[in-house]
Amino acid sequence: MSEPTPTAPESPSPRAIWHKGTAAADWVTRFTVGEDWRWDTILLPYDVEGTRGHAYGLRLAGVLTEAEEQEIGDALTDIYDAWVDGQIAVTPQDEDMHTVIERELTARVGEAGKKIHAGRSRNDQVLVALRLWLRDALGAIARSGREACAALIEHAEGGDALLMPGYTHLQRAMPTTAGLWAAGYAELLLDDLAGLADAASRADASPWGSAAGYGVPSLDLPRREVAERLGFPRVQENVTAVQLSRGKAEASVVHALVQMGLTANRLASDLVLFATSEFGFVTLPHEYTTGSSIMPQKRNPDVLELARATVHRLTAELHLLLTLPAGLPGGYHRDLQLTKEATMRAVMAAQDLMTALGAVLPGIEWQERAMREALSPDLFATAEALDRVASGEAFRDAYREVGTHLGALSVPPEAEALESYQTPGTPGRVDVASLRQRLHAL
Repeated sequence: MSEPTPTAPESPSPRAIWHKGTAAADWVTRFTVGEDWRWDTILLPYDVEGTRGHAYGLRLAGVLTEAEEQEIGDALTDIYDAWVDGQIAVTPQDEDMHTVIERELTARVGEAGKKIHAGRSRNDQVLVALRLWLRDALGAIARSGREACAALIEHAEGGDALLMPGYTHLQRAMPTTAGLWAAGYAELLLDDLAGLADAASRADASPWGSAAGYGVPSLDLPRREVAERLGFPRVQENVTAVQLSRGKAEASVVHALVQMGLTANRLASDLVLFATSEFGFVTLPHEYTTGSSIMPQKRNPDVLELARATVHRLTAELHLLLTLPAGLPGGYHRDLQLTKEATMRAVMAAQDLMTALGAVLPGIEWQERAMREALSPDLFATAEALDRVASGEAFRDAYREVGTHLGALSVPPEAEALESYQTPGTPGRVDVASLRQRLHAL
């Protein structure tokens, strides 16, 4: 068999990986790039901002002149405007947003554009963009979360005299109020928002200047000045920490989002149950329910059901972030590319979740008649036993006596039932002012 005739290599195509003269097969591009280009289209304006900060750093380091920095800055503004207008996006053929921006810069400003990658790597470049995006995205989640909290606090204030059954094991247990139900979830969500703020703070550190993970020789990069320019409150001082933190900082954020998802899961589960005809404790806002394709009478709580399900999506992304970096040696590895998509998927799902709660909760209406009719004498058995204790009877004797004479119990007037509670944070005694104070502090 004769040897194949050698042919001259083709010039690098847009699909060439890092343009080193060898075109990548389609399957290699699909395998190594995957859906990254879609996520990079979202991140592109943040990479523009990161590149603006980088140009500032290169000017301070003496690589760019002041005129070149200005020229690059003007071009970056044009690129951002083109992105806003939908004229620029990242495609699979582009490999990533960094390629698009550098190509557009070079086309606009020539030699100055060719200088822009000095002193950085895609490894720190993508983290700058991702962390700038996280700052905005987590701020939006926090705002929607505060709106949901505010709605819950309104329900806590307006509903603390509305008695209804409380349940354990989904069996009638003791009386509670609509206000206490809302206050409990408001307190949980406030805790979740505080946890999100802590996680966001951990992720809000500048990786700029770490390059591929080991810094750069020859150039004295002004890491603190660029961090300040980009709005980062601190710098990851040791450059090796940047890639070691990849996945860890993101996991902290997504773990905080999982906590919000867990709160939303149980809140939504309650409301879906309370909205059934069998309970009838609440009616849901019509605009956030959907009809059936076959049953004319149906209105389905789809928004709340999907809110209930979102925690499973968040947990799946957290699992990847927790396990993927485990066992990797120090430094960057291509495995870590997958942490970007997992983080962005989780954050965007959480954005939708908090938006949904902030929209639905203000429109919840409590059905006082159904709640009152659901009260039954057995709910007040514990109150009867503790009334006996207050009169000097031993609890175990009172417990046994009340339990054997449940038929003697009755439903007391609502005011009387609520007056029996003396401890803050119990039915009829929700501390709305404290909840509002915590909300304002956020």
